Amino acid sequence: MGTKQQITERIGVLLRDSKLSVTDTRIKILELFMKSNGALEHSDFEKLAGKSFDRVTVYRTLQTFLDKGIIHKIPTTDTSVRYAVCKSECSEHHHHDHHIHFKCETCGTTICLDDTDVPPIQLPKGYAAHNVEVVVSGVCKSCK
Repeated sequence: MGTKQQITERIGVLLRDSKLSVTDTRIKILELFMKSNGALEHSDFEKLAGKSFDRVTVYRTLQTFLDKGIIHKIPTTDTSVRYAVCKSECSEHHHHDHHIHFKCETCGTTICLDDTDVPPIQLPKGYAAHNVEVVVSGVCKSCK
């Protein structure tokens, strides 16, 4: 992970490479992503930061990060939206996070299984897939 200074420097580079200004809110949100072991929901930012963020600012920041290919959405079976940090192959409006997500039914943690590829999908003739989202639910190794 690195020291706090190294994390802050890495965040600054990431923001500048994405042609975004370096603001306290953006730094704090990215720090929370880097410190988490899984995906985060919008409500997690207030809990994890220990102070209240303006909800609209958090929403706009997350949307900007999505647009720039910094984070990606993780599908859920309920109405919540979860986000995780993208890999380096992602860029503005082009996400390449083709991996499986795992949600623990016991602790609720959602993680990206980066080393597990999405199996090939054979679609009927005439169909074209633009996006495949796979979520596996079960019990994580920590809860087992």
